[in-house]
Amino acid sequence: MEEQQVEEQLEQLLTGQGSEVSSYDIGQEQSKPAMLKKNVTYIVCAVIFNDKEEVLMVQEAKAECYRQWYLPAGRVEVGESLEEALRREVKEEAGFTCEPITLLLIQEQGPQWIRLIFLAQITGGNLKSPSEADHDSLQAAWWDRSSALTLRGRDILRLIECGLKYRQDPWYPSTLPLNISCRHVVQRLVLVFIGPEERLWVLLVRAPRLHLPTAAALKTHAVTWAANLVVQDALPSSYYDHDVNTQGVLSLQHDGRLHGRTDGLCFNTLVSLVPDHVRHDEDGQRAEPQSSGHPPPVENQRYIWYEVCNGALKEKLLQKSKNTSLLPLHSLY
Repeated sequence: MEEQQVEEQLEQLLTGQGSEVSSYDIGQEQSKPAMLKKNVTYIVCAVIFNDKEEVLMVQEAKAECYRQWYLPAGRVEVGESLEEALRREVKEEAGFTCEPITLLLIQEQGPQWIRLIFLAQITGGNLKSPSEADHDSLQAAWWDRSSALTLRGRDILRLIECGLKYRQDPWYPSTLPLNISCRHVVQRLVLVFIGPEERLWVLLVRAPRLHLPTAAALKTHAVTWAANLVVQDALPSSYYDHDVNTQGVLSLQHDGRLHGRTDGLCFNTLVSLVPDHVRHDEDGQRAEPQSSGHPPPVENQRYIWYEVCNGALKEKLLQKSKNTSLLPLHSLY
């Protein structure tokens, strides 16, 4: 019965859904509840194209980057959802109303700074003119990406290319934040080990019932470091013989309505545990790799490896793992 519930949750996550996080298996003692303007900052950024594939840009009004150009972007305010913040920033800075199409990329420097880049489309309004200049921006314009323009930062060039690529050939389904509250910034792991002949196991926590591991992000580390903490806790002796790869985001959960109570984010992520084939013995000499074809043994009895035998579910997990058809999550550490 518990195994069936686990498989149902895996199916949910693989189709972009989510579920409430009721407890944390790792890191809660070292993590504080997320609170905007105190210990977390979320930035939303919009990548918007017109029919000519020109990108919407805004001219900055802030003193430190006055008259330089950037994508519409800004901080999420207290009580806002991520999508509400995106619509507000685009309206204030560029004059348009918009609707998000998908998250394109999430960048993070630990839980205290997370930037969420959306691909969006115009639904109304008018391009902000110089006569409408205010403290939000001086004006907006469509940029053909080849004309000379003084950019505030060249980091946006990668974001624009990512948006163009997704428009032309989406490599993962449209992924927008799910309105599910969370108190901390956490990572829920679908942590897989793939053996020979495509046998596949998922790491689970035993109590209070079988479930996927959840780990609170630590201020001193990347959000994705949570996956490493789980592996260190579950199989410490095998940790240095394996790579822990967060492959991408299956879905993202955020509410934000209650300040200090629902300001957190939950990243539902696909993580792979891959043997490091360059191993060393006690003298530091290169040793022959040893592989049983099974995942490394669990040393902490809180955890268990669960082999996925459901053919359809296993195929979905294998496809996601091989093709990385997921929303990217990049650490800027």
